[in-house]
Amino acid sequence: QVQLVESGGGLVQAGGSLRLSCTTSARTFSSHTMGWFRQAPGKEREFVTSISWSGDRTRYADSVKGRFTISRDNAKNTVYLQMNSLKSEDTAVYYCAAQRTSYSITYYTEGDFGSWGQGTQVTVSS
Repeated sequence: QVQLVESGGGLVQAGGSLRLSCTTSARTFSSHTMGWFRQAPGKEREFVTSISWSGDRTRYADSVKGRFTISRDNAKNTVYLQMNSLKSEDTAVYYCAAQRTSYSITYYTEGDFGSWGQGTQVTVSS
């Protein structure tokens, strides 16, 4: 497991943008598939997006396609989530997740990820 620290959450108006970051000190970061999940009040945690260790493959939930972009900088041990055109339904705690893998692959279920951050709150006001 690796330790993950999210940042960048906050309050934004509908239609606005935020960029989340997730950083780890793990030297093996470049060998990990990274993902973002979110959990809204009263709902189960859901998949948002993931990116392969090389960055050449990404996967998105239908609800965020065209609005959110995941990227990574392996030199900085950081994965980013750029969120544009935010909607009130995007309000949730956003979690960063990591899983070491030998393949350039994206995961999309909670059980595929072995390491999790503490989460960062994103609130979108309408």
